[in-house]
Amino acid sequence: MGSIYRSEHMKLCQIFFQSESAYQCVAELGELGLAQFIDLNEEQNSYQRKFVNEVRRCDEMERKITYVEDEITKDEVPIPDYDDHIPAPQPKHMGEMEANLEKLEEELLQINKNTKVLKTNHIQLLEMKAVLEHVTQLMDHQSKREAAMSISEAARGEAGPIAVGMRQEFDKPVRDENELKFVTGVISRAKSLAFERFLWRLSRAKVFAKFVPIAEKTDVFSHNFEDKSVFILFFSGEQLRAKVKKICDGFQAKCYTVPENPAERTKLLANIKAQSHDMQAVIEKTLDYRAKCITTAAMNLRKWGIMVLKLKSIFHTLNMFSVDVTQKCLIAECWVPEADIGQVKNSLHMGTVHSGSTVPAILNEMETHKYPPTYFKLNKFTQGFQNIVDAYGIANYREVNPAPWTIISFPFLFAVMFGDAGHGIIMLLAASAFVIFEKKLISMKIKDEIFNTFFGGRYVVLLMGMFAIYTGFIYNDFYSKSVNIFGSSWVNPYKPELLVAMEKQGLDTDSELSLTMPPDTAFLHDYGPYPFGVDPVWNLAINRLNFLNPMKMKTSIILGIAQMAFGILLSLMNHLGNRSVVDILFVFIPQCLFLGCIFVYLCLQVIMKWIFFWVKPAYIFGQLYPGPNCAPSLLIGLINMFMVKTRSPGFADHVNNGGKEWVTVDGKNVTYTVFDQCYLQQWYPNQSLVEVILLLIAVFSVPVMLLVKPFYIRWRHSRGLPIELGHGPDDDHGEFNFGDVMVHQAIHTIEFVLGCVSHTASYLRLWALSLAHAQLSEVLWSMVLNIALSMGGWGGSVAITIIFYLIFSVLSICILILMEGLSAFLHAIRLHWVEFQSKFYGGTGIAFEPFSFVKIIRVYEGLDQ
Repeated sequence: MGSIYRSEHMKLCQIFFQSESAYQCVAELGELGLAQFIDLNEEQNSYQRKFVNEVRRCDEMERKITYVEDEITKDEVPIPDYDDHIPAPQPKHMGEMEANLEKLEEELLQINKNTKVLKTNHIQLLEMKAVLEHVTQLMDHQSKREAAMSISEAARGEAGPIAVGMRQEFDKPVRDENELKFVTGVISRAKSLAFERFLWRLSRAKVFAKFVPIAEKTDVFSHNFEDKSVFILFFSGEQLRAKVKKICDGFQAKCYTVPENPAERTKLLANIKAQSHDMQAVIEKTLDYRAKCITTAAMNLRKWGIMVLKLKSIFHTLNMFSVDVTQKCLIAECWVPEADIGQVKNSLHMGTVHSGSTVPAILNEMETHKYPPTYFKLNKFTQGFQNIVDAYGIANYREVNPAPWTIISFPFLFAVMFGDAGHGIIMLLAASAFVIFEKKLISMKIKDEIFNTFFGGRYVVLLMGMFAIYTGFIYNDFYSKSVNIFGSSWVNPYKPELLVAMEKQGLDTDSELSLTMPPDTAFLHDYGPYPFGVDPVWNLAINRLNFLNPMKMKTSIILGIAQMAFGILLSLMNHLGNRSVVDILFVFIPQCLFLGCIFVYLCLQVIMKWIFFWVKPAYIFGQLYPGPNCAPSLLIGLINMFMVKTRSPGFADHVNNGGKEWVTVDGKNVTYTVFDQCYLQQWYPNQSLVEVILLLIAVFSVPVMLLVKPFYIRWRHSRGLPIELGHGPDDDHGEFNFGDVMVHQAIHTIEFVLGCVSHTASYLRLWALSLAHAQLSEVLWSMVLNIALSMGGWGGSVAITIIFYLIFSVLSICILILMEGLSAFLHAIRLHWVEFQSKFYGGTGIAFEPFSFVKIIRVYEGLDQ
């Protein structure tokens, strides 16, 4: 039985379809979504396949739907989602669908064409109306006289239009005003100045121009308003008219012929107004009809798109089948989960019934050496964690899946680095909102990629917030402050009189008052340690980092080595699944010995040091421990272990009489002489011998990992026995090459040995990021909120409100939750991908991608990649 622990058992199946039932059977399999079809026509291009014409027809319908959607988008008409189930249409209905879409497209094209022509004519009528309304003002006697004088002076080379415009008296002879020709039209107001200068220079001031701005909008059906002006150009001679019109065309100015007779202009103006009014009514009715077509199309657009999409996907799948020589049967091959073969057979039966065929589709299970795809049955909770694993690589077939363990270890390691209960609560509330309103958010079909990333991982963020609260209480860190829930076991051992005297002395010397808390007198042994997490008194201590940093650093090492050891243990599950005795005996066991003899031994020393060595003298493993100055140095001790240095047993030479120093142990006075560098001596009996044995075991396990498996494979090959070089889809089953096998094994051995060292150091990021988060949180508290809390009066209240809600909240969310949270998230991913999964996970499998309408539609709607 398959589970998330291992991928489902897959079967390669061969299905025989009758031609008349193949379409409906594939449609039913698309609704089921449990069959991944194999392309049996890879040697053929897309134009040589059986259903290429049907696919082309679907492409054409998709193009028409896209055109209609673009038109709907232009009119800003909302396209409602179609949530009801839409069955795949029958092939016989393709003609009707094509006809409807063809009719709609032609109708919209014709409407757009007619509307464009009508709008252009309407603009011309409005511009002509503006010209007729302003031309009388432009053609009055004063304007003609100015134009005649300007042109006469230009002919004599005396002046231009600017000088004439400023002249008040006209005492020089001018041309006859009746000889002047003119051109009227409309130009964009932004081009009028350049237009006038160009005419003046090209004609050598022999063209006189006047402009009047148009106050009304000439394009009443456009949202873009362009300022325009009516112009009139006076000149002399018909030869200059052609040049003037060319210049007008160059500046995209529209010229309109206007009668010189005022009566004719008045009559033409009335006619133009009537035409523009009638044309505006026609355009409005045309736009109303277009809006009705667009609205009706928008209501059905998603339905049409899904129907065409299903049609196309079915024919595309049918093109992957081979056709028998009689052309009456289609043959398909597909991967199906073994547990779901019954559902596939039921879907084939339903497809045969719905198609009306009397011959059922036949499914045969095939024996094959092809590499199967990897498929896990997931739900909305496990999907997010599986995505984290799949981002590194798809699991090999039937390989142990890291996802079940990642569900707990990933948010936990994240929280070890994040470690703030206050920020964890905010993260938990945000994720809870996603979970509570998930149905509503899913129905909204939001296409924003960043939102979908957070929403898809809502359960991951939820657990991250929960574990952040947990580790925040372990660290006793709530917005960089400690919370005294159970009561501290530390008390002030100093008398009030002494404290007053010490404070007065500090004021006199202008120095801070610093108190030492000796464990003998300040710690209440009867109460024991703080019940849960770090004692809150450490938040007040000056040396709190000296206490917290070693604790977090050593905890990080223990967690890291524990996770790596668990990864090696999971590799045993892979070896057992593959029935590989050689991997169990000569890879798994040597790996356990190498890791255990060095790194697990180091973790045991850390735990033993926490348990036995503290500030009081005692007998530990039968040896006198004088005090904390002789607490063993584990780092230097590990170095001495590799260098095989000889060390004396015990920390001091203690006798009943004599000795330089004495301590009280178990009620007895003991004299002793401390050894030089007592923290480097053996702290349990026969430590040097034990470490030499452990070191030898670790060293000899390396050549066992390196040599035994390759020579075993070579021995099986020489005997003609079957060999399996790997378990991935890219295994080379060709000619055996001992050199390749040896190099492959050497790479894995070196990677493991060096990885044990580098990966252990890599887990120190758990401590480093926890320290960084705590320090940033403390800086934010002291530099922002503490300033507001220290203020008094009404001003202080206002400052607290403004600073807390605006500055402190924004900085906390942006820096400590988003930025620091993202940093811890990425580091947690790295620890799982490299340090954890490298011990057992191949990640070179093939993803199971079944033919599924649900997946195809989500991609079509932009909800999936």
